[in-house]
Parts: sequence; C-alpha cells; structure tokens
Amino acid sequence: MTAVVAGAATLGLVLVAVLADLDTAGQAASVVGAVVALAALVVSVLALFGSSTPTPGRRVRAGRGAVAAGGNITGSALGQNAKVTGRRTPATPARRPHDDIRAARDGIAAGGDITDSALGEGSER
Repeated sequence: MTAVVAGAATLGLVLVAVLADLDTAGQAASVVGAVVALAALVVSVLALFGSSTPTPGRRVRAGRGAVAAGGNITGSALGQNAKVTGRRTPATPARRPHDDIRAARDGIAAGGDITDSALGEGSER
C-alpha cells in the first residue's frame, strides 16, 4: 500500500514538473514533503507511546534455587531428594490465569493451587 501511494506521489510530482513550471513543482514538492514529515511524526509518536503498554499475559519469574509455575502444581515432588509415589493426580485449571508469578530465592510459587504435592528436601508424596 505504501509503495502505491509513494509511486502515485512521485508520478504526480513528475507530471507537475513537466506540465507546469519549476516554481509550481517546487511548491508542490514542499507541500508533499511537509505532509510526509507530519505523517512520519505521527507514526513515530504512536510507536513510542504504544510500546510502553504492557503486553497481555503473565510473567513467571524464579530466583536462584526457586520453583515458579504459571499454573497449578499438582501431584509433584519439589526439593532435593523428593519423590512421587502413588497414582497420578488430575490437574485442575488455574483460578487466576493472568497474574504475574514470582518466587524469591529458594521459594516456591504457583499461579494456581499447590495440591497433593511433596514440598521440601527429602519429601515424599
């Protein structure tokens, strides 16, 4: 689309230069240049302020030695020498799917529920 508009503007300026005198062509080129500069300014301002809005979705962050999950932690063993025994537990959907999740150093955080899980060193489920 941009190429078509630019081509039409170029063709129009060439026709003005050929069919009219150079003063008229210069004035037309000045007006077209001012319009293009204004459009570029508007696009750059929109891009500048549009990039500051947060993107939708959640951020999941974990510190050193931490565990962070964007959803539920179900039927898991978390920690050194932890193990899962027994049947698999069915997962359930997270209740707050858009919240940010952050686990500090050596912490555990989940975007949903932590159920039927073994948490900590040497734990067993």
